[in-house]
Parts: sequence; structure tokens; C-alpha cells
Amino acid sequence: MYSTPPFPDDDKRPIGILLVNLGTPDAPDSTSVRRYLAEFLSDRRVVERHPAIWKPILHTLILRTRPKRSAAAYQKIWEDQGSPLLLISQQQQQALQQQLDDSGGDSTDGYRVALAMRYGSPSIADGLNQLREQNARKILVLSLYPQYSATTTATIFDEVSTRLREWRWIPEMRFINSYATDPAYIDALAGSITTYWDQQQRSQKLLLSFHGIPQEYVDSGDPYANECRQTAALLAQKLALSDDQWRLTYQSRLGPTRWLQPYTDTTVEELAANGIESLDVVCPGFSVDCLETLEEIAMENRDNFIRAGGKTFHYIPALNDNPAHITMMKELVLRHTRGWLS
Repeated sequence: MYSTPPFPDDDKRPIGILLVNLGTPDAPDSTSVRRYLAEFLSDRRVVERHPAIWKPILHTLILRTRPKRSAAAYQKIWEDQGSPLLLISQQQQQALQQQLDDSGGDSTDGYRVALAMRYGSPSIADGLNQLREQNARKILVLSLYPQYSATTTATIFDEVSTRLREWRWIPEMRFINSYATDPAYIDALAGSITTYWDQQQRSQKLLLSFHGIPQEYVDSGDPYANECRQTAALLAQKLALSDDQWRLTYQSRLGPTRWLQPYTDTTVEELAANGIESLDVVCPGFSVDCLETLEEIAMENRDNFIRAGGKTFHYIPALNDNPAHITMMKELVLRHTRGWLS
């Protein structure tokens, strides 16, 4: 502890950017998934039950049954090079670094972008250490969650603060809480959807599916649901959609408690049963395609829709390393580091 090496005064001092996403297992097997889920579901921000109640459930039930099922789902989307979430996140990191290098700006020392995952590898500790080794004394944390929630953005801030407790020389820090209504983010989403529609025949309805959280978290003051509604409304307005052409839903619920509604899976089935033959689904809260989009939406919910009577189902990919998405990130970085440029 407190073993931070001294910073050489004569070295360059770039601004560090810590780009953080959720994380992924190291491999699509039960052992790796169990290790990943144990870290994820032990986070008190994610599951707010008292540990004395939750840990026995987690270790005697969930971690004995869920890893095998989740591993099978990961195997459906796993690529030869690894996890889609990690691979695309690495592409984002490289593209953002390139755009920041090209932008120049007023900083002679530039920016250094490090990638980290809240759970799994590379860890937040790894990302921070990389920036420290590059002599960054000012670090901006950009969580790749457009809509703020204590279950996502806040736990990243917690982990950053925890890791910095081990440093003797604490860098100057800034955090981006959310960008749910950022015009460039809305424009990037709208552009991606419009491009997809130019290539594929537009369906009867567009479903905007966000990751869900327990309703009680929102009742306790989490702003997540409100930010999802703001994103959805702005996106529908940008696309000039009437109220009957789109719907907002929430996916990925876990356990028997009430989560944010309406649920994506039941809505997909209801739409098909009520005569909607073609459906487009986009997930604006996911900056990178992952298990929840590639398997849960594009496979599982597609099957639900077809079984319920639907005919055509299209999943519109996440923004991933779309140039407009990277440009939006660059503008966020430049805006939030204003005053830091030397």
C-alpha cells in the first residue's frame, strides 16, 4: 500500500482517460462465468440486499445453477478472438485514442486512453495503473453507460475511489455521470437507425429496449428510469416517429421482484399476438453489443416474437465503434477536460 512511485517532474503529463464498461467472463465456460458472476452479483450497488441474506442465496443457489446456462448463452455469441464486448471495447479505445491524437487541441502532452472493466479484465486497477505509468496526473473517468444508475455508473466511481486509496499521490479526478440527453449521442443513435432502415425495410414498430433495474431502486431515488425516458423521447423526436410507431421497454430482469416495466420479452410477444408482423429493436443503453443484445434480444426475443405470430424481427446493432459514436466520446472528453489543457 502507498507504493506509488514519484512522478518525474521533467516528463510529459498527458491527460488520462479511463474508458470503463461492465465486463465479461474470460471464456464461455462455467468456471469463468461463475467467477465473473460472483464478482458482479456480490456488488452491493447491484444487489442491495443485506449480505447475510443475499450471500447464502448467491453461493448455494445462483452460482450453482446460473453459470452453466449463462455459459451456453455466451457460447452462442463468442468470437474466435474472444468476447464481443471486450473486442469492441478495445476497438472503441483505439478509435478514441486516434481521434484525440488527431484533434490536437491546446494540450502539448495529449491524451492517453486506457480501457477498464468494472468486473473481470482488464480491471479498473489495471487501467488506473496504466495511466499512472504514463504519468497522467489528471484523469477523466468515462463510464460507457449513457443513462446514470447507482447499479452501473456509481459502482464504477466506488471502485475507482477504492483503488485510489492505495495510491500515495492522488491524481486530479473528474467523472462523467451520464450523457443520456447529449445531442451528439442522440444524433449518433438516430443516424445508426436511419442507416439501418436505408439498408433494410423498416418494420411496423420500433422497440427501444433498455436494461432494467429493480423498481424499488427507482422508488428510492435512482434517476435511471427518467433518463431512459428522456433518451427515448429525444430519439423518437429525432426520428420523427409518432407515438404509435415506437415503444420503450426494459429487459434482463433477474429474480422474482418487480423490475421496471413494461418488460421487453412480454411486450415482444404481445405485439406479435396483436397483429404486429414486423419489429425492429434497438438498445440505446448499451454502448457495445454484448450478451444482452446479441443473445437475449437478437436470438431469444426474436424467437419469442416469431413463436407468438410475428414474421420479421430485426435487431439494430449498438453504436459500437461507429465513427459518430467515437466522435461523440471525443467531444465529451474535450468538454469535460476543458481547463485542464496545458
